Amino acid sequence: MKIATFNINNVNRRLPNLLRWLHQAKPDIVALQELKSNDDNFPFSAIGKAGYSAVWRGQKTWNGVAILARNADPVLIRTELPGDRDDHEARYIEAAVSGIIVTSIYLPNGNPQPGPKFDYKLEWFRRLKSHAAKFIKQEVPAVLAGDYNVAPTGLDIYPTRSWDRDALIQPKSRAAFTSLVAQGWCDAIRTLHPSMPM
Repeated sequence: MKIATFNINNVNRRLPNLLRWLHQAKPDIVALQELKSNDDNFPFSAIGKAGYSAVWRGQKTWNGVAILARNADPVLIRTELPGDRDDHEARYIEAAVSGIIVTSIYLPNGNPQPGPKFDYKLEWFRRLKSHAAKFIKQEVPAVLAGDYNVAPTGLDIYPTRSWDRDALIQPKSRAAFTSLVAQGWCDAIRTLHPSMPM
């Protein structure tokens, strides 16, 4: 099974790119982030004509996440990350597809840091870790696909000093990602390419 994640950065503006890629790569499941589309404007018809079913949660102007499935109908489980009833940003969706749980995650950026946006990022990570632990404990086959807004190691970002204060490379961001993976998850990029700069 081929599962892909794709920060589309506006699904309607980049729809031709998405459709071309779906046709060429033929992923079985796709997690999309940063739809920048409300629910009514999600291009489900065009995606359907490309052979994919979809579940999505949009948000006008920014955010938004979706899960696409080829030759399968994703069964929507949830459209919010548990743990904060006041958090209504469209950053998490979860569905069952062909016997596995798939998420599409658009973790907060956290800039500028320090400050409330960085605190929100770390708290979101904490909530994700708490929710993800249930999959591990119950031995549920699951994929936490998405855009984590973290460069976990120096291999994951080009050499630069201009990003030194960026939330994506702060020790607390990296520690949160490492702690999540340590629950028993597999970092697919590092598993496939253990020492290749990305």
